[in-house]
Amino acid sequence: MTEPQPLTEHTADVIVVGAGPAGSTTAYYLAKAGLDVLLLEKTAFPREKVCGDGLTPRATKQLVAMGIDISEEAGWLRNKGLRIIAGGVRLQLDWPDLASFPDYGLVRKRDDFDEQLARQAQKAGARLYERCNVGAPIVDDRTGRITGVHAKLGDAESGEKREVTFHAPLVVAADGNSSRLSLAMGLHRREDRPMGVAVRTYFTSPRHDDDYLESWLELWDRRGPGEDRLLPGYGWVFGMGDGTSNVGLGVLNTSASFKELDWREVLKAWCASMPEDWGYTPENMTMPIRGAALPMAFNRQPHYTKGLLLVGDAGGLVNPFNGEGIAYAMESGQIAADVIVQAHARATPAQREMALQRYPRVLKDTYGGYYTLGRAFVKLIGNPKIMKIATERGLTHPLLMKFTLKMLANLTDPTGGDAMDRIINGLSKVAPKA
Repeated sequence: MTEPQPLTEHTADVIVVGAGPAGSTTAYYLAKAGLDVLLLEKTAFPREKVCGDGLTPRATKQLVAMGIDISEEAGWLRNKGLRIIAGGVRLQLDWPDLASFPDYGLVRKRDDFDEQLARQAQKAGARLYERCNVGAPIVDDRTGRITGVHAKLGDAESGEKREVTFHAPLVVAADGNSSRLSLAMGLHRREDRPMGVAVRTYFTSPRHDDDYLESWLELWDRRGPGEDRLLPGYGWVFGMGDGTSNVGLGVLNTSASFKELDWREVLKAWCASMPEDWGYTPENMTMPIRGAALPMAFNRQPHYTKGLLLVGDAGGLVNPFNGEGIAYAMESGQIAADVIVQAHARATPAQREMALQRYPRVLKDTYGGYYTLGRAFVKLIGNPKIMKIATERGLTHPLLMKFTLKMLANLTDPTGGDAMDRIINGLSKVAPKA
């Protein structure tokens, strides 16, 4: 396939705003299909991003599909499964053996991870602009459709910024949880959807080469006065393989304690309760504690309107069961790209619009029922009593925990599969696709 020739430097078939996993994956598949793509990233790589850095087999599958070298020689650390700790029980669960997904996950720091995806999109033909801060959308007064964006482009050497405009008939918002572009187009966050917060830091630690992701399902606030409190969330410990551990916690907004607590302080207290020889002490901390929001279960809709498509965190695609965002960012990017490629090939504006309207429907068919189950799950575990019973009783049944792992990580074979797969798939099918 001959490489597409840009119409002008600032004009393209599609503009993608944000070069995180969602944006870079979208740009990669669009460019691979021969479309001219502008990928606009507000910072310069490598850049920080708050994340657990642990990837499930679902995300691993996406990396394989994009042709990323995920070998250990290329700096990836593989993990075999999930170790769950709660109620005095430690349970080690291997990732399930499935036809649809690999049986291993990966770990990689986000500054490096995101850059690899962006460079892969560039290799496929996407035009990447770093230090490009996108502001207001350009909207056609007659139709109300987005036709481009205003941006400030920074110079790498001088640091000076110049104002530019980029034009395209379609724009993809991959600009994260706050998604200024979506807000400017009138798409606000839905308050009836769960929201999470993740806070994390890094420690030098002898546990850095653990080949299981570790999840602590009981998150206690032991800072008193009064009795210890069980909080609605979970802690994690992910070995990075580079001498450090990523230690953090994910908390849901479904409890009364969500707004009143300083989660950085909760993380510090939680780390202080760990065995001393693990090294999770202030003097071993290699980075400050940082936090980020986790927008869950389609918390911004519609996912397509007036020439704008939402992918990843901008569309609230984080899994409410486990807080995983990268897999869904990449999957939604691939789905969006496929829809855009098909629309681009249609002859008339009406036909193109009909093809684009399919995008929100595909997302709902793919995730809607599962996310509805996740929202119910989030409400349940927002109650500390239910959480306590679930951890104390559930963890003593390995078969039940295997089912729970598949459910939480959304790892089932869609066709065939075992009885557990069929139950989970069946529940997702009958749940309302809201």
